[in-house]
Amino acid sequence: MARQQVRFCKSFDGAKIAYAISGSGPPVVMMLSWLTHLEYQWRSVAWQPWLEALSARYALIRYDPRGCGLSDRNVDDLSFESWVLDFGALVDALSLDRFSLVGICQGGAVAIAYAGREPDRISHLVLYGTYARGRNRRSTIPLEPEKAKVMLEMLRLGWGQEDHAFMRSFATQFQPEGSMEHLRSWCELQNAAASADNAVELTRVMFDVDVQQEAARITCPTLVAHPDLDAVAPFEEGRLLAQIIPNARFLQLSSPNHFMLRDEPAWKTFVEELHAFLPRPSAKAGPFAELTAREEEVLHYLARGLDNHQIAAQLDISEKTVRNHVSGIFAKLGVETRARAVAAARDAGYGS
Repeated sequence: MARQQVRFCKSFDGAKIAYAISGSGPPVVMMLSWLTHLEYQWRSVAWQPWLEALSARYALIRYDPRGCGLSDRNVDDLSFESWVLDFGALVDALSLDRFSLVGICQGGAVAIAYAGREPDRISHLVLYGTYARGRNRRSTIPLEPEKAKVMLEMLRLGWGQEDHAFMRSFATQFQPEGSMEHLRSWCELQNAAASADNAVELTRVMFDVDVQQEAARITCPTLVAHPDLDAVAPFEEGRLLAQIIPNARFLQLSSPNHFMLRDEPAWKTFVEELHAFLPRPSAKAGPFAELTAREEEVLHYLARGLDNHQIAAQLDISEKTVRNHVSGIFAKLGVETRARAVAAARDAGYGS
């Protein structure tokens, strides 16, 4: 298991959003579905291959959306718009000026919305097994609204119950070629991620999503990858995304699994394409490779012993902006105090 540090940031309405950083290299933010839990994911047989593939080469940033995982669960606003604003609050807290974004399943819609609104901040966008239209918006696919109603009722009755027919159906949709271990893993993740009530509400919101307009405004290089027999997000939705997003590249993957298994050829193909598409790791070693140009400037003055007020004056920025940069530096270097950040910076040659 890669080392990760879990931290929290405050969103627009005061909700606390939990996030984690693992690995080192260029920053890559992975936008997951709401079915997440930062700690449990490392034990999930579905998520392990993703976390390992990205943490091995990049500074992987993940977070639990509001209503689930380690983030605040008892919140009044569980709207799609709140998810987009939460993401903006996270990347601002980390002072990520420009970064790569990976959107998976339901998280892909949030990634699309953000990338369409903030095109200058995303350097590369990867969309896997996702869609621009929720089930209630897919008028071209037979019975999708009816299937949505059935899914919500099954969620209410069988959430997190390993022996319930819903759980077996749920796991089979996501990984039809999975083992009993995969079934148990999905059940454990459900129990860790969210309550049944939140699961129903979060799913209902996603069924009504439509981010086609935002998708058309995306300007960064985009890779759309989709398993051709995906039972969760129809293959046609992936094709539609690649058609809407200007100059997007489409990668068809030969698999019936929404979350591909570690040992299937399609997963190997996808990882190779993913690594080729995302920015190459810098020759600069360790967590310092993750720092933005502005963060390096701030760290230079930190290493020289300047306080936030003095750094703000040197860089002609506000003290609040300096504090945000310092918080981002702490997270990327894996330190908790100013003294440790200064010591690490001086060891790496900053401040001289």
